[in-house]
Amino acid sequence: MDFRLELSVKPLPQRINIRHKVALVGSCFTDHMGSRLRSMKIPVLENPNGILFNPVSIQQAIQSWIEKRTYTAVDLFFANDCWTSWDFHGQFSHPNQEQCLQGINASIAQAHQFLQEADWLILTLGSAFLYELNSDALAGTAGQVAANCHKVPANHFVHRLASLQEINTALEKLITQVRIVNPDVRIIFTVSPVRHYREGLIENNRSKGTLHLAVAQMQQQFDNVFYFPAYELIIDDLRDYRFYAEDMVHPNYAATRYVWEKFSAATFDEETLSLMQPLEQLRTAMQHRPIHPDTAAHQQFLKSMLAKTQQLSARYPFLDLSEELQYFAGKNA
Repeated sequence: MDFRLELSVKPLPQRINIRHKVALVGSCFTDHMGSRLRSMKIPVLENPNGILFNPVSIQQAIQSWIEKRTYTAVDLFFANDCWTSWDFHGQFSHPNQEQCLQGINASIAQAHQFLQEADWLILTLGSAFLYELNSDALAGTAGQVAANCHKVPANHFVHRLASLQEINTALEKLITQVRIVNPDVRIIFTVSPVRHYREGLIENNRSKGTLHLAVAQMQQQFDNVFYFPAYELIIDDLRDYRFYAEDMVHPNYAATRYVWEKFSAATFDEETLSLMQPLEQLRTAMQHRPIHPDTAAHQQFLKSMLAKTQQLSARYPFLDLSEELQYFAGKNA
């Protein structure tokens, strides 16, 4: 007897190769996918503005990379003892204004270059809710969409659910702008399975539903735009709170690994799939912490792993295995 309905993910007609460059933008679920891709030695650029949730902020961020916008002091405000920007996550905030600007502008410059060379752009939409600055906001222009509220009191914002037309307009603009600087880039949309519980469960469902409708519209309107069902894999396939962290909102390790297995099977080409097991073996070996590292047995283990790493590097010279080679050789020294 079957006790669940497993979602069979349709393979993409075009596949990601390990040599491809992949840019990822969006909600915190992007972090999980980005770290997995990075572990596969795939060249990755992940959230140059930090975590972004709504499509309007994602579009505005990508536009700033394309234009290679330079942020100045007038674009920052001071709150909670740090200089920060409404367009960036708190990881870019800093007590020193100049260092805050340096971090922001360096990230934009990197994104500007990477986006022109990217083979794939993965966009994870988290929420259709917008937080717009009102006339009482600390800084900025009334009506400006805040990508991050930076723990500023709620009375500085107008909180509302964006319309389907607003999101369609933002995504149409995003795709059109990206295709001007990189006509061949392929785009994968996902909708984050993370529930925005604080919005309310009913409101969260309306938000996610609006995002799904917008993505479907983009698939109909543009070529080489795909959808990967990360949301459905968690909500409809696993469908159990044991696959969530203690907050009952974020998927746990088992859930994200399940999504990763489905993602790799549906999006990786044969060469990339063939490298998953040997690269996983190297990662596991590097994470091993022996009780007695000086024993002959452990030294032999390291020598064996060094030889395997060297063989893999010789067979696939485009792989950056410098960290692994240094680790195993250094431990043997």
